[in-house]
This record gives sequence, C-alpha cells and structure tokens, in this order.
Amino acid sequence: MPHIKVNEDLPGIRSLMAFSPETAAPMGDLANLLLRTNEGLTMAERELIATYVSYLNDCFYCQHSHGAIVTCYLNDNDELVNQVIKDLNSAPISDKMKALLRIASSAQKGGKLVTTEQVETAKQNGATDKDIHDTVLITAAFCMFNRYVDGLASNTPTDLSFYPLRARQIADNGYGNHIFTNKQPVADKQEI
Repeated sequence: MPHIKVNEDLPGIRSLMAFSPETAAPMGDLANLLLRTNEGLTMAERELIATYVSYLNDCFYCQHSHGAIVTCYLNDNDELVNQVIKDLNSAPISDKMKALLRIASSAQKGGKLVTTEQVETAKQNGATDKDIHDTVLITAAFCMFNRYVDGLASNTPTDLSFYPLRARQIADNGYGNHIFTNKQPVADKQEI
C-alpha cells in the first residue's frame, strides 16, 4: 500500500507523477532527454541501462517497465533483457555495452566507485566520452526514479503482462503527461 494518498489505479511512478504534476513535468523532460535520443547510444541501449540499474536497485516496477520498452525497440524480443540480467558477461551484447553496464553497476553503488580502468576499457571498446557521460547520468537518474517509486511504496503490478502495452505507448510517444493521464492500454479481445 502506498505511503501517501495517491490514485491507486495508476501504478508505479504514474501515481506519483499524478500526485505532483509540478515535479512530474521536469522528471518527464529528464527522461526524454536521457532516453529518447539515438545520439551516441541508441534508445534501446539507453533503456537497457535504465533496466539494468533498476534491476540492481531491486525496483520491480522500473525494471519491468523499462525492460518492456527495450523489448519494443528490439521487435518484441525480450530474451536479450533477460540474458543481460541473468549473466552480463555472457549476454549477446557488444563489449562496449558490457563495459558501460559495468560502469553503471559501479555508479549505482556510489559515484566514486567508477574506476579509471572501467572508463578506459569502455573507450577501448568504442565508447565515446558522451556514451560514458550518458551512462553515468542515466544511472544517477534511475537511482532517483527507483527510490521515488519504492520509497513511497507505489502500487507495483506483479503480473508481467501488464508492462508491454504501456511500454509500446512510451516507445511510440515518449515520456510525459500522457503517462499518468491516459488509462492503461488493454489488449484487444478478438471474437472467435
């Protein structure tokens, strides 16, 4: 049960954004700036960083929300996200992404834990300064978002079928007010 009175029909961060639209707007802007560009890192790679950090922070809602968005960008193939979470070292992603996710893992624990060696390894595998910058900033932002969601005990659906429809809406339209003002999409029921 949420720690504050929110619209319990809106799950996760959506209920908190509806509760505080004045903070929701800049948070949505930040999410769009960090996640809705293919400059350097692709949108799928950016969302994968957000998913991995949310997994490390044990934020079920954000992990599965952003994992579902990665899946949208990968033509509904959710296996990659599962492989990264289960075993980063053997996941079928580039050495550059593995290095960046290791940087994210260190930054998630504490900014000073990111090492020169990790940065050099990322650069040797093709990461630019912008890629490294954005990785650390996405990590920091998702530590905030994860703590916001879990620190206020927002309603978190455990049914994994809940996440893909909203993810498609975000993949198509980005982050913003539609996240908390539009109802949760439902799957079309076809008559036989």
